[in-house]
Amino acid sequence: MENSRTAVVNRDTKETQIQIDLGLDGSGKGEISTGIPFLDHMLTLFSKHGFFDLSIKAEGDIQIDYHHLVEDMGISLGQAFRDALGDKSGIKRYGFFVLPMDETLVTVALDLSNRGILVYDADPPVSLVRDFNIQLFKEFFQSFANEVACNLHIRLEHGTEPHHVAESIFKGFAKALDLATQIESRLGGSIPSTKGTLSS
Repeated sequence: MENSRTAVVNRDTKETQIQIDLGLDGSGKGEISTGIPFLDHMLTLFSKHGFFDLSIKAEGDIQIDYHHLVEDMGISLGQAFRDALGDKSGIKRYGFFVLPMDETLVTVALDLSNRGILVYDADPPVSLVRDFNIQLFKEFFQSFANEVACNLHIRLEHGTEPHHVAESIFKGFAKALDLATQIESRLGGSIPSTKGTLSS
């Protein structure tokens, strides 16, 4: 286990207060509290299926709506992964996963390239899970991609039930990110690029 691949992030604004403790090389232990039950559910399964040890305590102006907290959670989680990865030397860099869940199939692919780009094509015909609109997750993933500096592609191949769609996205994201952040022993600790550096 690479004990150094950890990060602590504290983000405090007038809209949200977020504390994150992340370990990349964990066992999938998640302790998540955001005040939004469906977001807690998604981040808990993200931790479990990515084998990331993740502690999150967050509060926000959810009495207005969920947008600020969801977006700022993407920012904070991206910062945590960026800090834990350091200069990204020795990592596999690329990760991808095709995740089935009942009638739903989602493809997630990413490149920890130091270039923040999101391509998101994952809106089901119905987007509400109780009072939570899963279209907000596009903002989460855009913020994450910007902060960790990765190319992130998320595509809904087919599926209609919004809970299944969101769960497939987060599980696929976890599996792809787990692959990309793993240490590749054949690199010998070098930067995973023929240029000798990742673009910035």
